[in-house]
Amino acid sequence: MQYLGALRGTGTLTSGGEAMGRADYDFEGFVRPAGEINGSGEIRMPPAALKQAFGHKTVQLQTDAGQIFSLRFSDRKLSAASDVAHVDLIGNLPAIAGWGN
Repeated sequence: MQYLGALRGTGTLTSGGEAMGRADYDFEGFVRPAGEINGSGEIRMPPAALKQAFGHKTVQLQTDAGQIFSLRFSDRKLSAASDVAHVDLIGNLPAIAGWGN
């Protein structure tokens, strides 16, 4: 796999068109030998908002820059006091040139 870089910033987490709160994100991108781009990383938000969002099957992050990422929570459980969760990007990934360094 080839490391493409990171995307970091702030945005709004939504599910079914409903805003669930503001979130900071830190994603890393990789390209597989077959050319497939994968991304994963973390979102950080207040524990109550994260608890509400955790486990929803249709979650998106709209960044302040206007990008929209479809996300899937990677962990099966979330600590009640946690303000961070690991996610996989499952759609709307930028092209190779769209990843920062």
